[in-house]
Amino acid sequence: MNERTWCMLIHFSVFAGYIAPLAGLIVPIVLWQIKKDELPSVDAHGKMVLNFILSVILYGVIGFVLTFVLIGIPLLIALSIACVVFPIIGGIKANAGELWQYPLVINFVK
Repeated sequence: MNERTWCMLIHFSVFAGYIAPLAGLIVPIVLWQIKKDELPSVDAHGKMVLNFILSVILYGVIGFVLTFVLIGIPLLIALSIACVVFPIIGGIKANAGELWQYPLVINFVK
């Protein structure tokens, strides 16, 4: 597989969480760690996906807390839509050779 394919797989591997609990967190990190030293763009895409996952966890916790004042419900709906749409866009852009910056992502890992 070439570099673009690995980058695309890192973005799409987020969907593994729909098959098995925590797989959407573990699989992208494992793919990133396997190829980050060999392929330089995989390192950048892996960091982007990890930052996205950590941001989603943080936003999910905030949204859950805000459900008690009812504003969290629309936030959680928007977050769930973003969790499907953003990795697809990121994977398509990665296959085209671009690094797509996920919107509203906090850079935990630089």
